[in-house]
Amino acid sequence: MRKNKTLTMSTTTTAASPLHTTHLLRRTTFNRTFTLLYTTAIFTLLHHHLLTLHYSTTVTSAATTTTFLIADLILAFMWTTTTAFRLYPTSRKVFPENLEKVLEEKDFPAIDIFICTADPYKEPPMNVVNTALSLMGYDYPPEKISVYVSDDGGSELTLFAFMEAAKFAKIWVPFCRDNNIVDRCPEVFFRLNDVAFSDGAKIKAMYEDMKLKVENAVERGQISAEYITNEDERKTFDKWSQGFTRHDHPTVIQVLLENEQENDIKGHPMPNLIYVSREKNKASPHHFKAGALNALLRVSAVMTNAPIVLTQDCDMYSNDPKTPKRMLCFYADQSIRYDLGYVQFPQRFHGINGADIYGSEYKRLYVINPGGMDGLRGPCYVGSGCFFVRRVFFGGPSSPEFPKVSQLRPDHVVEKPIRSGKVLALAHEVAGSNYENGSVWGSKMGFRYGSLSEDFFTGLHQHCRGWRSLFFHPRRPAFLGDLPISLYDALNQNRRWCIGLLEVVFSKYNPLTFGSRFMGPLMGLAYAHNAFWPIWSIPIIIYSFVPQLALLNRLSVFPEVTSIWFLLYVFLFLGANIQDCLDFMLAHGTFQQWWNDQRMWLIRGLSSYFFGFVEFSIKRLGIASKGFHVTSKVVDGEQSKRYDNGVFEFGVPSLMFIPLATVAIVNAAAIASGIVQILMGRNMGGLFGQMGLACFGAVNSWPIYEAMVWRSDKGKMPRVITVISTFVALFLCTLVLVV
Repeated sequence: MRKNKTLTMSTTTTAASPLHTTHLLRRTTFNRTFTLLYTTAIFTLLHHHLLTLHYSTTVTSAATTTTFLIADLILAFMWTTTTAFRLYPTSRKVFPENLEKVLEEKDFPAIDIFICTADPYKEPPMNVVNTALSLMGYDYPPEKISVYVSDDGGSELTLFAFMEAAKFAKIWVPFCRDNNIVDRCPEVFFRLNDVAFSDGAKIKAMYEDMKLKVENAVERGQISAEYITNEDERKTFDKWSQGFTRHDHPTVIQVLLENEQENDIKGHPMPNLIYVSREKNKASPHHFKAGALNALLRVSAVMTNAPIVLTQDCDMYSNDPKTPKRMLCFYADQSIRYDLGYVQFPQRFHGINGADIYGSEYKRLYVINPGGMDGLRGPCYVGSGCFFVRRVFFGGPSSPEFPKVSQLRPDHVVEKPIRSGKVLALAHEVAGSNYENGSVWGSKMGFRYGSLSEDFFTGLHQHCRGWRSLFFHPRRPAFLGDLPISLYDALNQNRRWCIGLLEVVFSKYNPLTFGSRFMGPLMGLAYAHNAFWPIWSIPIIIYSFVPQLALLNRLSVFPEVTSIWFLLYVFLFLGANIQDCLDFMLAHGTFQQWWNDQRMWLIRGLSSYFFGFVEFSIKRLGIASKGFHVTSKVVDGEQSKRYDNGVFEFGVPSLMFIPLATVAIVNAAAIASGIVQILMGRNMGGLFGQMGLACFGAVNSWPIYEAMVWRSDKGKMPRVITVISTFVALFLCTLVLVV
């Protein structure tokens, strides 16, 4: 009978056989020197604003100076938070070949893998199946792996897909192991490789047959009777009675594979595969993804209780079967294991077009900034690709707060088979909708409630409790995922994050106050950089409208081009952008990708950051909001072609597009006005900065001009958005001219 052990490996490492190394990046000295220089320039600019405000003689001048002072204070604050990532940037290297010198295979800790899905129509079950199969195929003892699939949509379609996947896994896992396959996601493997391997054509045919069955079931919305092969399966699907809905249903836990009972076709044990749909009813809070993860945390504790937990998005498949062994290079090191809470791998994506037009890689969020935090107390938790020590969910390294139920404690040893009646009964109980009532789940234990950005909030609490984390960015991405290929989906996802981040900012766990007290000022600033994302909208909106509208009225808001103060503006603008571009390109980006990334920063500031701020404010006033929104992972053929060609996808008449189109029109009008003034022989020395800013805005707005004027495809800017934006822009321009 299987017994899971806590993480108590006895290891020794020597200089001759290290498991990992770390070093500061060479640009550290430059970053620190530039920080001093740029900080001096910022204080000089703020001093200039205060002097100008003091000597203002008109209300218009004072109002304009105050507006830019507010914008520049916010920009200065956000630049300060960015600096926290640049003072101790680190890089790590691992040596998994040395693991055998300190660990035997039988000593490898068990791993519980959590995969969350919520909607079979927005997150196709075959995508989730591919993710699970890639993780089940890890180059790791299969009896040490348990995959838990949380279906928060409570869909029989998802369960059916995993019933089929369990059958296919018995063939797929040994095929990958015997042929040393690297791409262990079936969809990716069959797309990128021929079938020259032994039995490759046969296995591909079986995969296509499974895929056809699942997709037919999803398309029809029900499971055909011919697909149900035995009475046990029929009884399982009988649970979906007439009163069963995604928001009101009992707990469903189905053990699809048990390693003690089932072997693959070569006779080797299979990883455990368990389907979980927690109980839901209208009277109980759902807590969205954090609630689903906490339910998995409890169910897995009862059934397998592995000391290592991997959280994985349903669309992030494994791209490297050796990832668990790379992770063990850190956890097996006694010198850092005591307070090491988690190892975060970066989120990387496949299918990104060469220019990354939507900045979907989030290179700063997932690669650059975590590398900077790694030199402090470690990176934020970003929701996927993260290996936790189970103990991290139950208090600090030296101050655990264990649950009252002994089977939920991280040191509990599972002695009964996972299909035993007692284990399943308790698993159903801890997944009940009322189980957390009156408990500390979500506040002191488990994943944290209180924010739509549950990953950010959870990581913040763990660092404040004394845990450290590590960031490891291997050459071959450990995981690859899907990304939005329409601007609306990209912005809507970002808007949801912003609401969650503001929920943290306006709580007692604000990173600047609460965080700095427990983690130190640099970690507090690093967390604050993400938490305060939405306030970028204030300076972006100001610099997108005020200088351009002033140019229309021939009012100068920047110093003369011959003034030394103008050079200060130039240094601050170019210095920040050049350093940012260097960071981006040193992280293996291109200049074109950086340009599109900074354009998306401006677009988000005018749309998702701003609307996230508005929606959060409405929510704080007690007015109902939309809540959690699942980003669609369904790919449309025509959309995909336009995305591959680097064409922006608008199409949807979203309110978030109105500020984008309005700014584009205002910038065009400002440029036209400036050109007219130049042709009329007027001195533009005092308006040169505004003219340059308008041109910068117009160049960034080029995809918007195309979508409003020239394009005729379905992804063009909806006509209603163009009309509304034109009237808003005309109103603003007319108002300025009248004033």
